[in-house]
Amino acid sequence: MVRAPLTPEQIAAGRRLGTLLRECRGNRTTNEVARAAGISPETLRKIEGGRLLTPSFATVVALSRVLDVSVDALATAMSGEVTAHIG
Repeated sequence: MVRAPLTPEQIAAGRRLGTLLRECRGNRTTNEVARAAGISPETLRKIEGGRLLTPSFATVVALSRVLDVSVDALATAMSGEVTAHIG
């Protein structure tokens, strides 16, 4: 089965997610956060760098827990809406 190419909107949403996750990570290392979330550091680097634009829902939930940011806040960021406070 061939997956359809991502739309420009989906690409932008994935990049916004990566940026927000990187900001929420703060001073913590990618290794620390990735291990706590149960993913590889390379996966986290790809998400944060915009090279993995559609991570699984389970990965997003795990990262939201580790970074103490709600899934709703992450979804809002992906939609392009501005939020007053993340966390």
